[in-house]
Amino acid sequence: MRVAMYYNNHDVRLEEIPVPVIGQGEMLVRIMSSGICGSDVMEWYRIKSAPRVLGHEIAGEVAEVGEGVRRFRTGDRVVVSHHVPCNTCFYCLNGNYSVCDTLRSTNFDPGGFSEYVRVPQINVDRGVFHLPDSISYDDGTFVEPLACVLGGIRRAGMRPGRSVLVVGSGVSGLIMIKALRALCAGRIIATDVNAFRLDKAKEFGADVTLLAEDVSLNVLKDINGGRPPELVIICTGVPVAITQSLRFVDRGGTMLFFAPAEPGVDIPVPLWDVWRDGITMKTTYAGTPSDIAAAIELLSGNRINVEDMITHRLGLSDAGDGFELVASAGDSIKVIIRPQE
Repeated sequence: MRVAMYYNNHDVRLEEIPVPVIGQGEMLVRIMSSGICGSDVMEWYRIKSAPRVLGHEIAGEVAEVGEGVRRFRTGDRVVVSHHVPCNTCFYCLNGNYSVCDTLRSTNFDPGGFSEYVRVPQINVDRGVFHLPDSISYDDGTFVEPLACVLGGIRRAGMRPGRSVLVVGSGVSGLIMIKALRALCAGRIIATDVNAFRLDKAKEFGADVTLLAEDVSLNVLKDINGGRPPELVIICTGVPVAITQSLRFVDRGGTMLFFAPAEPGVDIPVPLWDVWRDGITMKTTYAGTPSDIAAAIELLSGNRINVEDMITHRLGLSDAGDGFELVASAGDSIKVIIRPQE
Protein backbone atom coordinates (compact mmCIF):
# COMPACT_ATOMS: atom_id res chain seq x y z
CA MET A 1 0.00 0.00 0.00
CA ARG A 2 1.02 3.63 -0.42
CA VAL A 3 2.07 5.75 2.55
CA ALA A 4 3.42 9.25 3.07
CA MET A 5 6.68 8.65 4.93
CA TYR A 6 7.79 11.56 7.11
CA TYR A 7 11.51 12.38 7.26
CA ASN A 8 11.13 16.05 8.20
CA ASN A 9 8.69 18.87 7.50
CA HIS A 10 10.21 19.44 4.07
CA ASP A 11 10.81 15.80 3.16
CA VAL A 12 7.68 13.66 3.03
CA ARG A 13 7.95 10.82 0.50
CA LEU A 14 5.37 8.61 -1.17
CA GLU A 15 6.51 5.06 -0.43
CA GLU A 16 5.18 1.50 -0.55
CA ILE A 17 4.90 -0.79 2.46
CA PRO A 18 2.91 -4.02 2.99
CA VAL A 19 -0.73 -3.80 4.04
CA PRO A 20 -0.82 -4.63 7.79
CA VAL A 21 -2.02 -8.10 8.75
CA ILE A 22 -4.64 -8.11 11.49
CA GLY A 23 -4.99 -10.58 14.33
CA GLN A 24 -7.70 -11.64 16.74
CA GLY A 25 -9.80 -8.74 18.00
CA GLU A 26 -8.19 -6.32 15.54
CA MET A 27 -9.49 -4.41 12.52
CA LEU A 28 -8.18 -3.13 9.23
CA VAL A 29 -9.52 0.33 8.37
CA ARG A 30 -9.37 1.89 4.92
CA ILE A 31 -8.46 5.55 5.45
CA MET A 32 -10.68 7.92 3.53
CA SER A 33 -9.58 11.20 5.14
CA SER A 34 -6.73 12.14 7.46
CA GLY A 35 -6.09 15.62 8.84
CA ILE A 36 -2.67 17.16 9.29
CA CYS A 37 -2.45 18.23 12.92
CA GLY A 38 -0.30 21.12 14.13
CA SER A 39 1.61 18.58 16.21
CA ASP A 40 2.54 16.71 13.02
CA VAL A 41 4.75 19.64 12.00
CA MET A 42 6.35 20.18 15.42
CA GLU A 43 9.67 19.07 13.99
CA TRP A 44 11.49 19.06 17.33
CA TYR A 45 8.92 16.47 18.48
CA ARG A 46 8.50 14.35 15.36
CA ILE A 47 11.93 14.14 13.81
CA LYS A 48 13.40 12.04 16.61
CA SER A 49 11.24 9.10 15.50
CA ALA A 50 11.61 9.66 11.73
CA PRO A 51 11.24 8.08 9.28
CA ARG A 52 7.67 7.19 10.17
CA VAL A 53 4.11 7.47 8.92
CA LEU A 54 2.30 10.19 10.85
CA GLY A 55 -1.41 11.03 10.98
CA HIS A 56 -3.83 10.47 13.84
CA GLU A 57 -6.93 12.46 12.82
CA ILE A 58 -8.53 9.74 10.73
CA ALA A 59 -11.89 8.72 9.33
CA GLY A 60 -12.52 5.69 7.15
CA GLU A 61 -14.37 2.46 6.66
CA VAL A 62 -13.82 -0.99 8.10
CA ALA A 63 -12.09 -3.14 5.48
CA GLU A 64 -11.65 -6.30 7.56
CA VAL A 65 -12.48 -7.48 11.07
CA GLY A 66 -10.56 -10.05 13.08
CA GLU A 67 -11.97 -12.99 14.98
CA GLY A 68 -13.95 -11.91 18.02
CA VAL A 69 -14.87 -8.42 16.81
CA ARG A 70 -18.62 -8.01 17.35
CA ARG A 71 -19.41 -4.27 17.35
CA PHE A 72 -18.13 -3.57 13.86
CA ARG A 73 -18.42 -5.14 10.43
CA THR A 74 -16.96 -4.59 6.99
CA GLY A 75 -18.17 -1.34 5.45
CA ASP A 76 -18.89 0.49 8.71
CA ARG A 77 -17.95 4.17 8.71
CA VAL A 78 -15.68 4.87 11.70
CA VAL A 79 -13.32 7.25 13.41
CA VAL A 80 -10.43 5.74 15.35
CA SER A 81 -8.62 7.12 18.39
CA HIS A 82 -4.88 6.44 18.27
CA HIS A 83 -4.34 6.76 22.04
CA VAL A 84 -6.62 4.92 24.47
CA PRO A 85 -6.52 4.60 28.27
CA CYS A 86 -6.48 1.35 30.22
CA ASN A 87 -9.40 2.51 32.42
CA THR A 88 -8.07 0.48 35.38
CA CYS A 89 -4.86 2.14 36.62
CA PHE A 90 -4.56 4.64 39.48
CA TYR A 91 -4.60 7.58 37.08
CA CYS A 92 -7.60 6.44 35.06
CA LEU A 93 -9.60 5.66 38.20
CA ASN A 94 -8.93 9.22 39.34
CA GLY A 95 -9.99 10.73 36.02
CA ASN A 96 -6.47 11.53 34.80
CA TYR A 97 -6.66 9.47 31.61
CA SER A 98 -4.08 11.45 29.66
CA VAL A 99 -1.24 10.42 32.02
CA CYS A 100 -2.12 6.73 31.81
CA ASP A 101 0.89 4.66 30.71
CA THR A 102 -1.32 2.69 28.34
CA LEU A 103 -2.62 5.83 26.66
CA ARG A 104 0.94 7.01 26.14
CA SER A 105 1.95 3.76 24.44
CA THR A 106 -1.06 2.80 22.30
CA ASN A 107 -1.33 3.67 18.61
CA PHE A 108 -2.53 2.25 15.31
CA ASP A 109 -0.25 0.75 12.65
CA PRO A 110 1.04 2.71 10.74
CA GLY A 111 -0.12 6.35 10.93
CA GLY A 112 -3.11 7.79 9.13
CA PHE A 113 -1.26 9.08 6.07
CA SER A 114 -1.59 5.65 4.50
CA GLU A 115 -4.20 3.68 2.62
CA TYR A 116 -4.90 1.30 5.53
CA VAL A 117 -4.23 1.06 9.25
CA ARG A 118 -4.31 -1.90 11.59
CA VAL A 119 -6.28 -1.12 14.74
CA PRO A 120 -5.00 -3.09 17.78
CA GLN A 121 -7.44 -4.96 19.97
CA ILE A 122 -7.37 -2.43 22.82
CA ASN A 123 -8.14 0.40 20.39
CA VAL A 124 -10.97 -1.61 18.85
CA ASP A 125 -12.36 -2.14 22.34
CA ARG A 126 -12.42 1.51 23.43
CA GLY A 127 -11.10 3.74 20.65
CA VAL A 128 -13.29 3.08 17.60
CA PHE A 129 -16.55 4.99 17.12
CA HIS A 130 -19.22 4.73 14.45
CA LEU A 131 -19.28 7.81 12.22
CA PRO A 132 -22.87 8.91 11.50
CA ASP A 133 -23.86 9.31 7.87
CA SER A 134 -24.51 12.99 8.59
CA ILE A 135 -20.75 13.55 9.08
CA SER A 136 -18.55 13.40 5.99
CA TYR A 137 -15.21 11.62 6.14
CA ASP A 138 -13.44 14.99 5.83
CA ASP A 139 -15.44 16.42 8.72
CA GLY A 140 -14.82 13.21 10.65
CA THR A 141 -11.13 14.08 10.86
CA PHE A 142 -12.13 16.86 13.26
CA VAL A 143 -13.52 14.42 15.84
CA GLU A 144 -10.13 13.86 17.51
CA PRO A 145 -9.01 17.53 17.67
CA LEU A 146 -12.47 18.65 18.75
CA ALA A 147 -12.42 16.01 21.51
CA CYS A 148 -9.09 17.43 22.71
CA VAL A 149 -10.62 20.92 22.76
CA LEU A 150 -13.72 19.74 24.63
CA GLY A 151 -11.54 17.98 27.18
CA GLY A 152 -9.60 21.19 27.75
CA ILE A 153 -12.73 23.28 28.13
CA ARG A 154 -14.06 20.75 30.62
CA ARG A 155 -10.85 20.80 32.64
CA ALA A 156 -10.90 24.59 32.68
CA GLY A 157 -14.38 24.60 34.20
CA MET A 158 -15.76 26.93 31.54
CA ARG A 159 -19.24 28.15 32.41
CA PRO A 160 -21.78 29.77 30.04
CA GLY A 161 -21.30 33.52 29.88
CA ARG A 162 -17.67 33.42 30.96
CA SER A 163 -15.31 35.77 29.09
CA VAL A 164 -12.44 34.01 27.31
CA LEU A 165 -9.14 35.07 25.76
CA VAL A 166 -7.82 32.61 23.16
CA VAL A 167 -4.11 33.20 22.62
CA GLY A 168 -3.13 31.85 19.20
CA SER A 169 -5.63 31.39 16.35
CA GLY A 170 -4.08 28.47 14.56
CA VAL A 171 -6.17 25.38 13.87
CA SER A 172 -6.54 24.43 17.54
CA GLY A 173 -7.35 28.02 18.52
CA LEU A 174 -10.00 28.26 15.81
CA ILE A 175 -11.60 24.96 16.82
CA MET A 176 -11.50 26.23 20.39
CA ILE A 177 -13.38 29.38 19.35
CA LYS A 178 -16.06 27.37 17.56
CA ALA A 179 -16.48 25.08 20.57
CA LEU A 180 -16.61 27.97 23.05
CA ARG A 181 -19.29 29.66 20.97
CA ALA A 182 -21.32 26.43 20.75
CA LEU A 183 -21.04 26.00 24.52
CA CYS A 184 -22.31 29.53 25.17
CA ALA A 185 -19.17 31.29 26.32
CA GLY A 186 -19.50 35.02 26.89
CA ARG A 187 -17.22 37.49 25.16
CA ILE A 188 -14.50 35.69 23.16
CA ILE A 189 -11.29 37.60 22.39
CA ALA A 190 -8.80 36.03 19.97
CA THR A 191 -5.18 36.97 19.29
CA ASP A 192 -2.60 35.95 16.70
CA VAL A 193 0.31 37.32 14.69
CA ASN A 194 -1.40 36.41 11.41
CA ALA A 195 -4.14 38.69 10.02
CA PHE A 196 -5.61 35.87 7.89
CA ARG A 197 -6.13 33.70 10.95
CA LEU A 198 -7.64 36.61 12.89
CA ASP A 199 -10.14 37.16 10.09
CA LYS A 200 -11.08 33.50 10.38
CA ALA A 201 -11.32 33.79 14.17
CA LYS A 202 -13.85 36.58 13.72
CA GLU A 203 -15.75 34.55 11.12
CA PHE A 204 -15.82 31.51 13.41
CA GLY A 205 -17.22 33.25 16.47
CA ALA A 206 -14.72 35.55 18.18
CA ASP A 207 -16.27 38.84 19.28
CA VAL A 208 -12.99 40.74 19.15
CA THR A 209 -9.69 39.95 17.43
CA LEU A 210 -6.32 41.53 18.18
CA LEU A 211 -2.91 41.31 16.62
CA ALA A 212 -0.55 39.96 19.27
CA GLU A 213 1.50 43.16 19.21
CA ASP A 214 -1.58 45.19 20.18
CA VAL A 215 -2.56 43.13 23.23
CA SER A 216 -2.13 44.62 26.69
CA LEU A 217 -3.90 44.34 30.01
CA ASN A 218 -5.48 47.77 29.58
CA VAL A 219 -6.74 46.95 26.09
CA LEU A 220 -8.30 43.73 27.35
CA LYS A 221 -9.98 45.57 30.23
CA ASP A 222 -11.42 48.17 27.85
CA ILE A 223 -12.84 45.41 25.65
CA ASN A 224 -14.19 43.35 28.53
CA GLY A 225 -16.09 45.91 30.59
CA GLY A 226 -13.23 46.96 32.86
CA ARG A 227 -11.99 43.52 33.84
CA PRO A 228 -9.55 41.04 32.25
CA PRO A 229 -10.98 37.81 30.81
CA GLU A 230 -12.00 35.17 33.33
CA LEU A 231 -10.48 32.35 31.28
CA VAL A 232 -7.27 32.51 29.22
CA ILE A 233 -6.54 29.60 26.89
CA ILE A 234 -3.01 29.34 25.50
CA CYS A 235 -3.08 27.74 22.04
CA THR A 236 0.50 28.51 21.09
CA GLY A 237 3.85 27.27 22.31
CA VAL A 238 5.65 30.56 21.68
CA PRO A 239 7.35 31.43 25.01
CA VAL A 240 6.84 35.21 24.78
CA ALA A 241 3.12 34.74 24.16
CA ILE A 242 2.85 32.44 27.16
CA THR A 243 4.79 34.80 29.42
CA GLN A 244 2.67 37.81 28.49
CA SER A 245 -0.58 35.91 28.85
CA LEU A 246 0.16 35.03 32.47
CA ARG A 247 -0.78 38.64 33.31
CA PHE A 248 -3.98 38.76 31.26
CA VAL A 249 -6.36 36.73 33.45
CA ASP A 250 -8.85 38.16 35.94
CA ARG A 251 -8.65 37.61 39.69
CA GLY A 252 -10.11 34.22 40.53
CA GLY A 253 -9.73 33.24 36.89
CA THR A 254 -8.21 30.24 35.14
CA MET A 255 -5.37 29.77 32.69
CA LEU A 256 -5.45 26.69 30.46
CA PHE A 257 -2.26 25.61 28.69
CA PHE A 258 -3.54 23.82 25.59
CA ALA A 259 -0.34 23.92 23.50
CA PRO A 260 3.08 22.81 24.74
CA ALA A 261 6.36 24.67 24.61
CA GLU A 262 9.46 22.77 23.55
CA PRO A 263 11.12 20.58 26.19
CA GLY A 264 13.66 22.55 28.17
CA VAL A 265 11.86 25.87 27.75
CA ASP A 266 11.24 27.43 31.16
CA ILE A 267 8.55 30.07 31.60
CA PRO A 268 8.90 32.54 34.51
CA VAL A 269 5.76 32.59 36.63
CA PRO A 270 4.82 35.70 38.65
CA LEU A 271 4.01 33.49 41.62
CA TRP A 272 3.14 36.34 43.98
CA ASP A 273 0.48 37.63 41.58
CA VAL A 274 -0.83 34.14 40.92
CA TRP A 275 -1.08 33.46 44.65
CA ARG A 276 -2.53 36.84 45.59
CA ASP A 277 -5.12 36.88 42.80
CA GLY A 278 -6.24 33.26 43.19
CA ILE A 279 -5.32 32.22 39.67
CA THR A 280 -5.84 28.58 38.72
CA MET A 281 -3.38 27.18 36.18
CA LYS A 282 -4.22 23.97 34.35
CA THR A 283 -2.81 21.91 31.50
CA THR A 284 -4.65 19.63 29.10
CA TYR A 285 -3.69 16.89 26.71
CA ALA A 286 -5.77 14.54 24.55
CA GLY A 287 -9.45 13.75 24.84
CA THR A 288 -11.16 10.92 26.69
CA PRO A 289 -13.54 8.45 25.02
CA SER A 290 -16.43 10.50 26.44
CA ASP A 291 -14.95 13.64 24.85
CA ILE A 292 -14.84 11.82 21.51
CA ALA A 293 -18.49 10.81 21.88
CA ALA A 294 -19.39 14.43 22.70
CA ALA A 295 -17.46 15.67 19.65
CA ILE A 296 -19.37 13.30 17.37
CA GLU A 297 -22.67 14.47 18.86
CA LEU A 298 -21.83 18.15 18.35
CA LEU A 299 -20.78 17.53 14.75
CA SER A 300 -23.70 15.28 13.85
CA GLY A 301 -26.18 17.74 15.35
CA ASN A 302 -24.54 20.56 13.36
CA ARG A 303 -23.93 22.52 16.55
CA ILE A 304 -20.37 22.93 15.33
CA ASN A 305 -19.71 23.31 11.60
CA VAL A 306 -16.16 22.47 10.53
CA GLU A 307 -16.58 22.31 6.76
CA ASP A 308 -15.61 25.97 6.47
CA MET A 309 -12.29 25.25 8.18
CA ILE A 310 -11.01 22.99 5.40
CA THR A 311 -8.84 25.00 3.03
CA HIS A 312 -7.01 22.19 1.21
CA ARG A 313 -7.83 18.63 0.17
CA LEU A 314 -4.89 16.67 -1.24
CA GLY A 315 -4.19 13.16 -2.43
CA LEU A 316 -1.61 10.99 -0.71
CA SER A 317 1.01 11.79 -3.36
CA ASP A 318 0.72 15.48 -2.44
CA ALA A 319 1.06 14.97 1.33
CA GLY A 320 4.44 16.72 1.23
CA ASP A 321 2.76 19.86 -0.08
CA GLY A 322 0.28 19.59 2.78
CA PHE A 323 3.06 19.47 5.34
CA GLU A 324 4.65 22.54 3.76
CA LEU A 325 1.34 24.41 3.97
CA VAL A 326 0.80 23.59 7.63
CA ALA A 327 4.42 24.19 8.64
CA SER A 328 4.47 27.63 6.99
CA ALA A 329 1.36 28.71 8.97
CA GLY A 330 0.28 30.92 6.09
CA ASP A 331 -3.13 31.10 4.45
CA SER A 332 -4.19 27.56 5.28
CA ILE A 333 -6.33 26.30 8.11
CA LYS A 334 -7.13 22.60 7.88
CA VAL A 335 -5.33 20.47 5.34
CA ILE A 336 -6.95 17.10 4.63
CA ILE A 337 -5.14 14.16 3.01
CA ARG A 338 -7.30 11.67 1.11
CA PRO A 339 -5.21 8.47 0.86
CA GLN A 340 -7.52 6.79 -1.66
CA GLU A 341 -6.89 9.55 -4.22
